[in-house]
Amino acid sequence: MDEQPTQELSRPELLALVDDLCVKLTAAMARIGELETELAQARKNSSNSSKPPSSDIVKPPPPEHGGGHRHIGAQPGHARHERAAFPPEQVDRRVDHTPSTCPECGGQLQPEAAPALVVQQVEFVAQPFQVTEHVAANCRCVRCGGSVFAQLPPEVEAAGLIGPQLSAHLVWLKLRGHLSYSNLQLYLHDAFGLPVSRGLLDKVVQKAGHGLRPVWDELYRAVRSESRLHVDETGHPEAGRKLWTWVFRARGFTLYLIARSRGSKILEQVLGRMFQGVLHADYFSAYRKYIGAHNVLAQFCLAHFIRDALFLKNLSDPVTRRYGAQVVRRLRQLFRVIHWRERYATPETFQRALERARDRLRQAVLQAPERTEPQNLARRFRKHGDEYVRFVTTPDVDPTNNLAEQALRFTVLNRRMTQGTRSPNGRRARETLWTIAQTCAQQGRSFYGFLVDALSAHFTRRPLPSLLPAGP
Repeated sequence: MDEQPTQELSRPELLALVDDLCVKLTAAMARIGELETELAQARKNSSNSSKPPSSDIVKPPPPEHGGGHRHIGAQPGHARHERAAFPPEQVDRRVDHTPSTCPECGGQLQPEAAPALVVQQVEFVAQPFQVTEHVAANCRCVRCGGSVFAQLPPEVEAAGLIGPQLSAHLVWLKLRGHLSYSNLQLYLHDAFGLPVSRGLLDKVVQKAGHGLRPVWDELYRAVRSESRLHVDETGHPEAGRKLWTWVFRARGFTLYLIARSRGSKILEQVLGRMFQGVLHADYFSAYRKYIGAHNVLAQFCLAHFIRDALFLKNLSDPVTRRYGAQVVRRLRQLFRVIHWRERYATPETFQRALERARDRLRQAVLQAPERTEPQNLARRFRKHGDEYVRFVTTPDVDPTNNLAEQALRFTVLNRRMTQGTRSPNGRRARETLWTIAQTCAQQGRSFYGFLVDALSAHFTRRPLPSLLPAGP
């Protein structure tokens, strides 16, 4: 086969072709960089960004331990945990089982000095509720002929069909158990043969929420005087609208507020314009606006900053990756100092090590290359670096806002199971009961026990118990 002659290009034509290819290559590389950045943005999750952990449910990141080699159950080397036995005062009945003869040879048996085998069993009583019929006698006055009905006790009139202990039980299942009214209705009918309507169950929860509102009001007034306060927010659905659940976690209590706004005006409403404590928060604009407008001390969540640095570490640009890796390394060194606090000889040596780690972190962040993402991170730290490392010089300040995020998980679970609220009345009841439930958990108190005491006091028109913690 004859070869086709090739046309030779002149030098100017070759140079023009090279220039054209260079332009196309530059454009292609720029486009590849844009696509890789978009891909990295799409791959963001809760480990390398400020996205909530619930966003990982759709496409969770792969496990880092390499494929599920860990067996279910107790792990080798872990101490065995066994449940403590009920003390004698909690044992209602004792049944002794003593064999009469030896099962092997039929010989006579005598008791041993060694302890007997004890198995404790817990069981419901046959009917865990009782029905009390209160009869208000109808009398007629012999003098004037008028009808007179007996006055029922105030706790009977206020509680109605469901008494305080059963009300507390239902509220616990609704709030802590995250049951829908349909499942709560089914549970009462199947387990106890107690038929109730969903409307009545809703009235029980609403009555508890509104009756215990003074407990919420007392904590609401106390928030402004706290020296350390963790704040966060999440969405809340109500009858097709999107509201916001705010959480204010103090040293000894947690307050929830469901509001129409996610803006800084909620912070002004709750904390006022003269808040003297340290506000722990993420980098959301509402918090930046509030602390800037009212000169409030803040500690921005360093965990969110770590995730942003991890995102830079995973980008395609090698310069950006090196910068992100250096920032992450300095952040880890800072947290290593915090975790190894007990290893330092004196508090003074620990403080010096903490300040050295802070200064190295500041230097690493501010030495950002001329790239968009690193410059954005450096610009943020240049403006609010003091708010990120305030914990270094301020006692009892946490470097993260994990406490508020943990407190919100409870409401997110409740939101997913119950689909939010349907009215302002339901909203007020929900935020009141959320506050009581989480504060009881924070204080190591029984939520059910507090509900019984508080509802009994409410129905008998006595002062409600307080959840406000005592002094330091």
